[in-house]
Amino acid sequence: MTLTLIIIVITSAITWYAWNVNPQAQAWGMLRPYYVFRQDRWYQLLSAGFLHANLTHLLFNMITLFFFGPVVERTLGAGYFIGLYLAGLVLSNIPSLFRHRDNPKFASLGASGAVGAVLFVFIYFFPMAPIYLFFIPIGIPAAVFGAVFIGYSFWAHKKANDQINHEAHIAGAVTGLLYVMIIVPRGIDHLLTLLGII
Repeated sequence: MTLTLIIIVITSAITWYAWNVNPQAQAWGMLRPYYVFRQDRWYQLLSAGFLHANLTHLLFNMITLFFFGPVVERTLGAGYFIGLYLAGLVLSNIPSLFRHRDNPKFASLGASGAVGAVLFVFIYFFPMAPIYLFFIPIGIPAAVFGAVFIGYSFWAHKKANDQINHEAHIAGAVTGLLYVMIIVPRGIDHLLTLLGII
């Protein structure tokens, strides 16, 4: 069993448990920056990534991870892959943590930051690979998809009229790219090769 599948099973099981067995786990596990700082709930930087608001939220994240995770896992190796995923979970929450530290009403949950980190590592290594969306019958080059995704996330974050934590998506993407260029051995070599430097 791949690490990707293990993560999907664990995340789905914890989410289901919070929905159906112990709803209080959702309340205590989601990221609430106000309480992180005042009650030392630092675990929420990690626990929030194993909880989801609804079935659509869970399926979107886990299906994306299912398609891109195994490729990235094989590319990086199991150890670096789990490091990437955990870094994505924690670091993607940092902007929200500080921006909403004085807002007791703000809460965030979901694995989107970590999934975004995995997705953008895929884009980093396979920029011309086609990515297919449900409503578009032709493949979009991964690099183009990534650029559109980041552009949309910035725009949606500025509008801030939905319940989606778009800054976590951006932070997850940045985390993935920095992780592979700084932490993964020879990860930066791929970028230098693409740029024709080596």
